Amino acid sequence: MPERTGARDRLLVAGGSVLSDVEVLGLVLDAGAATSAGLELAERLLGAAGGLARLDRLDRRACAPLGRLWPRRLALVRAALELGRRAAAEPLAAGSPVRDAAAVYAHFRGRLPQLEREVFYVLLLDGKNRVQGEVRVSEGSLTAALVHPREVFAPAIRAAAAALILVHNHPSGDPTPSAEDCAITQRLRQAGELVGIRVLDHVVIGRGRWASMAEEGRW
Repeated sequence: MPERTGARDRLLVAGGSVLSDVEVLGLVLDAGAATSAGLELAERLLGAAGGLARLDRLDRRACAPLGRLWPRRLALVRAALELGRRAAAEPLAAGSPVRDAAAVYAHFRGRLPQLEREVFYVLLLDGKNRVQGEVRVSEGSLTAALVHPREVFAPAIRAAAAALILVHNHPSGDPTPSAEDCAITQRLRQAGELVGIRVLDHVVIGRGRWASMAEEGRW
């Protein structure tokens, strides 16, 4: 079938921003062809997923419209989504200064917002707030039992870090800190004072936005 409205040509000439979600997905599913059948398939798949933001949560049942080739087509979709996440991420290289919570969000936004479980990270910093590394501390519902000071500060002590920033995601997409978030933050700040390692912030990452507990005065 011929391409409908020349989606591929418009992509190459004017860029992806001129295309609809259906056209972009149609190009992915048709490996760059975007035939009428591919665009129709993309429209049905977006409907089954509940929108572009939920494409990476598609299961086998939702992929029924893809027909017998669903494993290959689903792999194409997931690969395209992963490329987008990696391109969107702006990782802080070792030695880079952390100037604000926006930089922390940019560092993690390619990994955390799409996860269905809470994951807790610690960003290790030197005395000039430059990145030394990061440590994944826990995965699961954020509780005091999962985020123990020992797990947070042991790697910081080994790295001779002077400070750290706490980071975790909210799978709901809403980054508003919970009461549990605030309680854990206070506990870790107190532990940091005892071992001489400053806790500078706790950044909660949602979808497309974040919350800095330090900037919001929850300190």
